[in-house]
Amino acid sequence: MDVLQLDVSGRPQAWLSVKEAAALYANDGIAWTLGEPFVVLRGGIQRASGLQSLLALHPIVAARGAMPSRAWRSEPALSNPKLFLRDRQVCAYCGDRFHLEDLTREHIVPTSRGGHDTWKNCITACRSCNGRKGNRTLDELGWQLHYLPYTPSVHEDMILRGRRILADQMEFLLASVPAHSRLRHS
Repeated sequence: MDVLQLDVSGRPQAWLSVKEAAALYANDGIAWTLGEPFVVLRGGIQRASGLQSLLALHPIVAARGAMPSRAWRSEPALSNPKLFLRDRQVCAYCGDRFHLEDLTREHIVPTSRGGHDTWKNCITACRSCNGRKGNRTLDELGWQLHYLPYTPSVHEDMILRGRRILADQMEFLLASVPAHSRLRHS
């Protein structure tokens, strides 16, 4: 399991490994936490007290200090795994659900016709529909989309990154996901 790192204002920044989170704790880099500890790391025995050192990690931590500028990216990076999750593995053309290996990234306006590789121009398509569409536009084919593409929010992007998300983390992220998001209705 990973730890959800926030900035001090509560904006999601990254998924941290247990080791990375432990380093933040050890270096007094945690401003505040949410949720009940989910991992307890055990260290050595303290010579003076005879007690074992323990470090309880929370599922959500806010890190002290400034965040790198890349963390404030206005639009999440587009990838096929995140695109297919956003679209719930449903082909936007035929409306059927497919296994991941049968899906492709499809450009609504083909790149050969000036379309861009962006969240709002990309949808999930099955291989058959993608092949039939080719480099034509929807108007040329008389096709309509079964759903509209959208750019995920930073909270949605954290969900789409394909991690095993703990209940506390999912509750925190979903609280800021727009009501119309397909992630709310999975």
